[in-house]
Amino acid sequence: MSHRIDVAQVVAELQSHANPANVAGMARYGISAEGTLGVSVQLLRSMAKRLGRDHRLALGLWATGIHEARVLAPLVDDPALVTDRQMERWVRDLDSWDVCDGLCHNLLRYTPAAFDKAARWANEQAEFVRRAGFALMAGLAVKAKDAPDAQFEAFFPLIAAAASDERNMVKKAVNWALRQIGKRNRRLHAKAVRAAEAIRRQNSRSARWIAAAALRELRGPVVARKLGFVIKLR
Repeated sequence: MSHRIDVAQVVAELQSHANPANVAGMARYGISAEGTLGVSVQLLRSMAKRLGRDHRLALGLWATGIHEARVLAPLVDDPALVTDRQMERWVRDLDSWDVCDGLCHNLLRYTPAAFDKAARWANEQAEFVRRAGFALMAGLAVKAKDAPDAQFEAFFPLIAAAASDERNMVKKAVNWALRQIGKRNRRLHAKAVRAAEAIRRQNSRSARWIAAAALRELRGPVVARKLGFVIKLR
């Protein structure tokens, strides 16, 4: 059972699967090589399934600073036990997009504070904290099925404000959030398209990229089929 598993045991298992060749490959995709073992995501997910939910273990794994341990921690943590202090501490430890996105999508979007944190972090300047804000918005757009449209509409000004951020890790997450919100339903789709058109008019290379990528998907046939209406392609 997960409560019998010691952090050292899990770390030893991770280290037994270390693959330096994978580390080099991960670095080419912008994943930090610092403290990285090169363990595959598939194996990490298999380990998480076997370990089960264990908040204490999750805290211990994250504290090791090992890249794969920090990918694994959100997979085994219990969203109901995550505190505000933990969320703030973990998000400020981030140094890699995959750990950032995994933290948001495997754990934080299921916490009661998710909407509030998304808005707060989107206003911060630290690169991965800001990315976490928009990654969290994207995750909520997919999983928060019963959330009212108003909660997502409140994100549009934050998306517009961050559209001029030229940092790759931020602009991609801003685009991601805009696209996912626009795919929730017809009403939010129309608002997302208008938001993208306004962003396109900003005098910024990143804003133009965000708008073009968002409009390409939101006006495409896949989204039209999903939402059940015809979109004029431009």
